[in-house]
Amino acid sequence: MSKNIAETMKAIVASKPGGPDVLTLATKSVPKMQPNEVLIKVYAAGVNGADLKERQGKYPLPPGAPDIMGLEVSGEIVDTGYRCTRFKPGDKVCALLIGGGYAEYAVAPEAQCMPVPENVDIIEAAGIPEVFCTVWANMIDRCALKAGETVLIQGGTSGIGYAGIKLAKAFGATVFATARTAEKCSAIRRFGADYAINYREEDFAKVCHDQTTGRGVDIVVDIVGGDYLPREVGLLAHGGRLVIINLPAGKTATVDFGLVHSKHLTITGSRMRPRSISEKANICRALEKTVWPMFANSEITTETYATFPFSKAADAHRLMESSEHIGKIILCSEGI
Repeated sequence: MSKNIAETMKAIVASKPGGPDVLTLATKSVPKMQPNEVLIKVYAAGVNGADLKERQGKYPLPPGAPDIMGLEVSGEIVDTGYRCTRFKPGDKVCALLIGGGYAEYAVAPEAQCMPVPENVDIIEAAGIPEVFCTVWANMIDRCALKAGETVLIQGGTSGIGYAGIKLAKAFGATVFATARTAEKCSAIRRFGADYAINYREEDFAKVCHDQTTGRGVDIVVDIVGGDYLPREVGLLAHGGRLVIINLPAGKTATVDFGLVHSKHLTITGSRMRPRSISEKANICRALEKTVWPMFANSEITTETYATFPFSKAADAHRLMESSEHIGKIILCSEGI
């Protein structure tokens, strides 16, 4: 490690499992790099649902993960391991982490770092890696979205939701998306969705069936789970794909597998955090090749709802738990 880098840093940690108030400012050792890793001076970190679960003690840490939350950051590389060949100190990057983003410094495999996209503010870039990598891995890779297909995205104003809408439209799909208020439905349309469904007032399955003249949709991106799952299976077209990214409404459901069999359906799901470095690297390179030019020409833009200094991390978590936000919530290292 460079002699100019301090041995300790400030970080936000959970003093015990619990609500937002357990988040506290602590002094931690600056993380040590592995040969294939870089050390990043963190400018900003994205807030994700996994952070809330980790704070609550409901998300067991994968092997090798630090006890500091934060799965994505943006910032400046200040040191590199001896096996690193692409980036150098001074480069501005955004990165996908296994954890540790809520701190002044974080380490990441060089392969999970991406240059900050052209035309994107470096603070807002912190909100890109986790959601865009997740959507790419699930909707593009696993579900093999093709131009002309129809997609239903649940929770259209979440980070996953907005990224899913924008990527699906960029790939030439017709997009249905759900939200719970008129204001959020307006945001969904602004993101590019063809149909915005207020699920408190309309049956999303009926809307999709009606607007596709009974055919159904090709892909459902589900971040809800529970009793949504059998309804989603029912609205899939022949050869349709259901991909499950999150299950806050429940991990169990009764599904008619006769429909799965007769309609040649695929039900799949995955998480980003436990994936191998090589898997994450492949996703990052695909984003750089395909999506980074879309950021550069403003075909795709970031959606940041609010920024907080690290010292106000509890307020950021409260906002996310309220579900009032539209897009991403970002923590900024200024004020730590």
